[in-house]
Amino acid sequence: MNTLLIEQGDVSRLLPMAACVDLMAETLRTLSRGDAVLPLRTAVWLPDRSGLLGVMPAYLGAPRAMGLKAVSVMPGNHGTPYDSHQGVVLLFEIEHGSLLAVIDASSITEIRTAAVSAAATRALAREGAGDLAILGSGVQAGSHLEAMRAARPITRVRVWSRDPAHARAFAERESARHRLTVEPIADARAAVEHADLICTTTASREPVLRGEWISPGAHINAVGSSFAAGRELDTAAVKRARLYVDRLESALHEAGDFLIPRAEGTIGEDHIVGEVGDVLLGRIPGRRSEDEITLFKSLGLAVEDLAAAHHVYRKALESGAGVAIDFGGRRDAGR
Repeated sequence: MNTLLIEQGDVSRLLPMAACVDLMAETLRTLSRGDAVLPLRTAVWLPDRSGLLGVMPAYLGAPRAMGLKAVSVMPGNHGTPYDSHQGVVLLFEIEHGSLLAVIDASSITEIRTAAVSAAATRALAREGAGDLAILGSGVQAGSHLEAMRAARPITRVRVWSRDPAHARAFAERESARHRLTVEPIADARAAVEHADLICTTTASREPVLRGEWISPGAHINAVGSSFAAGRELDTAAVKRARLYVDRLESALHEAGDFLIPRAEGTIGEDHIVGEVGDVLLGRIPGRRSEDEITLFKSLGLAVEDLAAAHHVYRKALESGAGVAIDFGGRRDAGR
C-alpha cells in the first residue's frame, strides 16, 4: 500500500489561504449538520507543564475520510526558530482503513486555524471592517493577517507583542510581505483602540485583551488559548460580546475564555449564541447591529485538520508532490 509523505513546503503551496477559507467554511457547516464524528482531544502534559502532546482523531462525512493529528504544543517556542505546534496529520481512507498520507501538521495548523477565523469573520464582522489589531507576533499572527485580508478590506494593521522587539520584527517582515504598513504598538490598549477587527494569537494564560478597551461594533477572533485553565480575554470582554464557537461541546470542556467567566458566575451556558457553522447554515443569526460586539472563540478542531489534509492529499496526487512509500497494510496472498 503506497502512502504519500507530504512535507511542510508542499503543504503551504497546495493549501493557499483563499481556498482554505472556503474549505473551512464548508467544514464548519458539515460539522453543524452532524455529518462528522469528533471526540474531544486527548493531551499528555510534560511533568513541568512546559508543553504537551495532543492527539485529535476525527471522521468527516464530506469529503469522506478519517484520520488524526498528533501534535506537540510548546508555548516556549514563541520567538525561537521552532514552531509552537509540530507534528503530523495521518489521513486514512474509510473502505479498508488504509493509510493514505502522512502530512506535516505545522503548516496545516498554521493555515487552517487562520482560515477558520476568516470564515467566522465573514459571517460575523461588519461588512466594512478594516482596522485590524493583532495581539501576538508569532506564526498565527502572520497567518491571521493573511486570512483577515482574505475576509475583509483591511486598511490599517497594528500589532502588539509582550516583547516589543518581536512586534517590530513582525511589522517589518509583514509590511514587506503584504506591501502595506504594519504598525508595531508598545501598549495593548493602544493597539486595539478603535479597531473593528481584533485577533488574539498569543501564548498567554492571562488576559491580554480587556473589555473596556473594545470599541462598539468590533469583531474578535480569540485563537491563542485552547485549554480550560488559560484565557486571552478578561471576563468583561466576554460578557460584552455575543459569543460564537467552533463547536459547542469543545467550548464547554476546553475554552478557558468562556469557562473562567462562567465559574465566576458572570455568564451562563446561554451566553454562547451557537456554532459558527449554524450561522453559515442560516440556523441562527449572526451580527444584528453595527454596534454589536461579536466574539469567535476558536479551539481548533480535528475535522478542520482532516479536511485540510484531504485537500492537500488530492492536490498532491494531481501535481505529483510528495514521496510515496510502501508502508504496508496489505497481506500477500501467499502468507
